[in-house]
Amino acid sequence: MAQMENIEAIEKRLWSSADTLRSNSNFSSNEYFLPVMGLIFLRHAFSRFLAVKPEIEAGLPKRGGKTRPLTKEDFSGKGAIFLQEKAQFDYLIDLTDADDRAEAILEAMDLIEADYESLQGILPKREYQELDNDVLGTLIRTFNDPALKTATGDVFGRIYEYFLTGFADQKAHDGGEFFTPISLVQMIVNVIEPDHGKVIDPACGSGGMFVQSAHFIERMHKSPQDVATFYGMEKNPTTIRLAKMNLAVHGLGGNIAKAISYYEEPHNLVGECDFVMANPPFNVDEVDAESAKGKAHGRLPFDLPGVNKQKKVSNGNYLWISYFYAYLNEQGRAGFVMSSQASSAGGEEAKVRKKLIETGHVDAMMAIRGNFFYTRSVPCELWFLNKAKPEAHKDKVLMVDARNVFTKVTRKIYDFSPEQTQNLTAIFWLYRGQQDRFLSLVETYLSGVVEAAVAVGKPFEAFIEAYDALDEKIDDISAEANGAYATLVADVKGFTDTAKHQADVWQKARRDNAGLHEAAVSVAPMAETSRDLIKQIDQLYKFAEKVKADQVAKDKAAEKPVNGRGLNKLIKSLDEARKEAVEALRQVRYLFKQVKWLQDRFPDAELCDVEGLVKLVDFTELEENDWSLTPGRYVGVAPEEDDEDFDFEEALRDIHLELAGLNDEAALLAAQIQKNFEELGI
Repeated sequence: MAQMENIEAIEKRLWSSADTLRSNSNFSSNEYFLPVMGLIFLRHAFSRFLAVKPEIEAGLPKRGGKTRPLTKEDFSGKGAIFLQEKAQFDYLIDLTDADDRAEAILEAMDLIEADYESLQGILPKREYQELDNDVLGTLIRTFNDPALKTATGDVFGRIYEYFLTGFADQKAHDGGEFFTPISLVQMIVNVIEPDHGKVIDPACGSGGMFVQSAHFIERMHKSPQDVATFYGMEKNPTTIRLAKMNLAVHGLGGNIAKAISYYEEPHNLVGECDFVMANPPFNVDEVDAESAKGKAHGRLPFDLPGVNKQKKVSNGNYLWISYFYAYLNEQGRAGFVMSSQASSAGGEEAKVRKKLIETGHVDAMMAIRGNFFYTRSVPCELWFLNKAKPEAHKDKVLMVDARNVFTKVTRKIYDFSPEQTQNLTAIFWLYRGQQDRFLSLVETYLSGVVEAAVAVGKPFEAFIEAYDALDEKIDDISAEANGAYATLVADVKGFTDTAKHQADVWQKARRDNAGLHEAAVSVAPMAETSRDLIKQIDQLYKFAEKVKADQVAKDKAAEKPVNGRGLNKLIKSLDEARKEAVEALRQVRYLFKQVKWLQDRFPDAELCDVEGLVKLVDFTELEENDWSLTPGRYVGVAPEEDDEDFDFEEALRDIHLELAGLNDEAALLAAQIQKNFEELGI
């Protein structure tokens, strides 16, 4: 998926680099990741520089046949920063062992800081002087890896998250604080749509909320710098540096202040913000109640939640919720991550929650299952506030239980796929009466089904060519294999003919709800056939493996050169072609399943209660449930899926991920045991 693209390759290389630094420097565990982050900054900045450079150069004026040189101003509003030649990562790559790499990195950082005032004193520099030249060379080459060159999304945030994970056992981050998964940030952005004005994150971490907001604005073909101003608060100086670097690498500016939000409000923005986005630390119980109240700066409209015998706020969750509400102007919207404990907490917290609900500004709640965070397995909830909530919704709250919506990324990590994020967002469109956006999404999926089906032809032809090449080198092909081959060729021809016909039908189909339902019925058989063809392709490949093995055995028996026919290379080519053909077919059914997910739950393209997923709850029902905002108390239990639609491939993939994770852990444990034995001299 897009959010996690290349993440495993990046993680392994980063941790290896961190180990190199740890053993070759005097850095402590909470310091040595900064030099790595500095190089990641340079690498990612260069990638973004290269991405926009051709477009900028194409629009530059020419004089006397010569194009004027690039300037910093050319990159304004392009989501990237200008890099002078010696600040470009390729320049560092070309350095030899005879060059002073530390000095070159310092010069690169100085050049960037000279061009961008917001980065002055922020980029790591002195840290590199403590490293050997060859160690720096290894690090630079590490971050020139293709996985980093092609990484997408909030790379900085993902790397920050990974380091938090690695340092968790070393207490290198505070309890309750952890990086917000990209998919959750994207979900918040999709719901509140921060497209203008003042955007604040009072617990901004590495700035991921701002980056995703900027991406949202860019998709609207606007410049984030022109229409929005970002304000952040963060107590950790190192994290502030990361946030400023993260903003800069995306061509963004922001006012990030060093502050402890419980006691400070440096921006003076109470009642003035258009949007609030945050993932604050959960369940903090060390906030001094008297100081929090005395230094609230107008941010406690519902007064303090409970105070314990030690005169500490018993749980800081409702301090944060009060702050977020207080920052909003009369039209403001907020979206934030919160511990799942908060939505049903009792005592004084329940009183604060009741007052908040009675304002009519609690817009929606979304429950998220556990294991979305790298550093914690806790479940959480997304809260959405809207001070411009329509009158018809004032006494209602939209409850969405998304705990059954997830994609397993690794054994320990779950995430939303891009399509799952879009499908959940579509619920909010219907809630707001934006039926056209819902129908447009269904239309996009149906177009994808047809286009994917038409595109199956090429990878299938490549598979057949690879099979024929193998066939030529085999003395005898079994009748069973020949039969499977003939059947597959005929069935794929039927599929591609159907796909072309469906493309013609789709061109003429109506795009209203009824027309889209008819189109879904029309392509349904094709989607099911794609699953059958996958099984046939896999079966033919297994036959090919068998005939190849039989041929090798015959050649050995006849004392012929085993590799004389090049069978290993041919079977590898066949396998690669098989994977591409299977992936093309899989895409057909995958996109069709998205259509079904939306149409089965919302057949009239209007918001309705869906058991186990969504319900619009009024104040009467909320009061009957002690003003709880926990979605699971209202939406019911999702019905079990029909066994006929059970996805065996997905189940096998999950099993594979589980096994791979266990194998990795076993290898690490074995290595640690071996190291312990060696240290003991055993």
